[in-house]
Amino acid sequence: MTGLAIRPAAAADAGLILTFIRELADYERLPHEVKISEDDVRRLLFAPAPPAFCDIAELDGAAVGFALWFYSVSTFEGHRGLYLEDLYVRPAARGAGAGKALMAHLARRCADEGLARMEWAVLDWNAPAIAFYDALGATAKTEWITRKLTGQALERLADV
Repeated sequence: MTGLAIRPAAAADAGLILTFIRELADYERLPHEVKISEDDVRRLLFAPAPPAFCDIAELDGAAVGFALWFYSVSTFEGHRGLYLEDLYVRPAARGAGAGKALMAHLARRCADEGLARMEWAVLDWNAPAIAFYDALGATAKTEWITRKLTGQALERLADV
């Protein structure tokens, strides 16, 4: 058995979390979309009432991955849920159980807090991640299409 541990992120981890975010963006072929700074990480995760949370996976004492998440709401179920924004494990540590440990940690949080569900998105070309999630028992929400407003489109709508 390896020395695998999951711990809550601390403010001192802001630089590490930013590095993980950049590594994830590189993997997802989206480095040009990363605008977050270390100060932004601190505001998001370590403010007095943070809007998001983060857990760090460590293998033999070295940080190898993270899960960044926030609470969501299901009006149909009448309960909160958990939305997993980012899950990332460094390539050298993949296969050691860190990703599964992070997901299990979040599933336990859902059970302990009475959360109705855990959801996330995955890029359609990311076959290894899809296979990983399927092996956990996750199902695809094929009947829903995610939409977003950003940049000028968001600004135009706000000015209406």
